[in-house]
Amino acid sequence: MKIFFIGTVSFSKKSLEKLLSLHAEIVGVATKSKSAFNADHVDLTPICEKNSIPVKYIKDINAPHVLEWIESLKPDVIFCFGWSSLIKKELLELTNLGIVGFHPTALPANRGRHPLIWSIFLGLEKGATTFFFMEEGADDGDILSQKTFSINYKDDAASVYSKMEHSALEQIEEFIPKLKKGSYQRIKQDHTKGNIWRKRDIEDGEIDFRMSSRAIYNLVRALTKPYFGAHLYYNNKEVKIWKVKEEDYSGNNIEPGKILNVEEGEILVKTYDGAIKILCHEFQKMPLKGEYL
Repeated sequence: MKIFFIGTVSFSKKSLEKLLSLHAEIVGVATKSKSAFNADHVDLTPICEKNSIPVKYIKDINAPHVLEWIESLKPDVIFCFGWSSLIKKELLELTNLGIVGFHPTALPANRGRHPLIWSIFLGLEKGATTFFFMEEGADDGDILSQKTFSINYKDDAASVYSKMEHSALEQIEEFIPKLKKGSYQRIKQDHTKGNIWRKRDIEDGEIDFRMSSRAIYNLVRALTKPYFGAHLYYNNKEVKIWKVKEEDYSGNNIEPGKILNVEEGEILVKTYDGAIKILCHEFQKMPLKGEYL
């Protein structure tokens, strides 16, 4: 089974390495040299050169010259694991098996943008990894494989990303033989039972201490590395916040945003229903007790 591979994030690299370890026949790879969109961007060129796989940097995966190149490689199936733009009909219909895509939620639930970030921010206790046959809509094709994993209170973006990769790599090992033999099943999605998450804007990453402590905690852990980080403003300058801790605080008549204490580089701030201790941050100048954030 000849596979053409499309990807440009950390998970793309892990998936490609997994396929190579399974002795899959990779006939070509499309990737990007850089990405302003993907914080977890990875250039797949080095691994392709090491394994003598044809590879090209692609801006528009649907461009006619790209379609001609892919078609010339005669793939049986295309894998698209980590690509930020929609794929059009011409490419979807280029191979007999079509294109297998990936989405880290339990489709049909939570289609759309920034799935890991929203999963953590909304406090979900379970994540999922889904491989599906791509159609012209977003994340709406028949499911090939789906698996769930737990999201714990102490998990953050990095640990959930790792869990997602581990789950998905196990699935790849399971479904590759089925694709080769034609013994796989296609499970149709019931979109009446699903929802679509919107694109996250920069404003969604701003900490507002009028929020609950749990909401702030979830926001920070959802956006920490490998992502761009939550932020707040101090003296009109943006400050990245990478790690916080919920703290009990029962003091009366204290407004949200007031700094309750500053000690050894840690900042305790009143929230709507308690307090948050800022543990890891990028303050150039430490704020003072009694100031507001």
